[in-house]
Amino acid sequence: MKNLFDLMEKMPLHPSTREFIREGRKVPGYSFLDFLHGYVYGRWPYLYIGVGTGHHPLSKILQLLGVSLLRVLGIDPGGGNGRGQKGPGGQSSFADSYHGKVMPLQTAKRLIHVGQEIRLNNLERVIPYAFARDLILRQPDHIVALECPCRAVRPNPCLPLDVCLIMGEPFASFVADHHPRRSRWVSPEEAASILEEEHRRGHVHHAFFKDAMLGRFFAICNCCSCCCGAMNAHRTGTPMLASSGYRCRVQEGLCIGCSACVDACPFRAIAIRGEIAQLDPNLCMGCGVCVNRCDRGAISLDRDSSLPLPLELEELRKDS
Repeated sequence: MKNLFDLMEKMPLHPSTREFIREGRKVPGYSFLDFLHGYVYGRWPYLYIGVGTGHHPLSKILQLLGVSLLRVLGIDPGGGNGRGQKGPGGQSSFADSYHGKVMPLQTAKRLIHVGQEIRLNNLERVIPYAFARDLILRQPDHIVALECPCRAVRPNPCLPLDVCLIMGEPFASFVADHHPRRSRWVSPEEAASILEEEHRRGHVHHAFFKDAMLGRFFAICNCCSCCCGAMNAHRTGTPMLASSGYRCRVQEGLCIGCSACVDACPFRAIAIRGEIAQLDPNLCMGCGVCVNRCDRGAISLDRDSSLPLPLELEELRKDS
């Protein structure tokens, strides 16, 4: 595998691709196959997501080829439960390797404005999955707004499209180099404005981690429940998302059962029963969208110690 990395570095490549390779070589256990997976994912995300969500004309054929290839490589594309357990036959599950951490708006804004390089490893308590659990930010003010692949592959997508925030190096430069017509550099202030606008639209902020992307945090996605591949997969039983660490709480004395929160909840975790909003704790992911939709202030977002830790950098630094 080392020789394959050496061979790649001799090829005519974008500087950002070379940096991706150099970073990959520093990661213990990061193989050339992992790099190829990450390269394909970052270089052709619209094809990758379109095939994965079934919105590409060749989805069925390419999915079959992909499943066959994964099995040849000893990876079970459908086994396991996404939390580090193995699938049938002891194989690793594809779902183990790709997921997001839900964040309320203020948590996402703090991550955008971190202003310094970060290195937090082995955050199993925060991201309770087998892989992709490091938060490493090099040059955190390097942020690219990319047209969301999940939205772009849909026939009638939610707008605007450029709401995926690729953060830090080598990821931001890699995306800017390979998608100049679908991406743009933004300042932390512009990125914060995108977060605020998406929150007002009722969309959810996710910190995305992926093993093929050097096994670490690489993006904040602002997800609508109709277009987002991860949210749709999560609803149908593939646990690709981790709770924010917070949970919404309804103050019954203030609730009048208007159902504004029911309509707003992207995870379908709220229902009106007995003229009062009732929360399903198994479905609530602590995104906080419903809190701002309640005119009476009847919903709060509270820390729940039974859930994985929030992605609050200052607290995580103290605890590491």
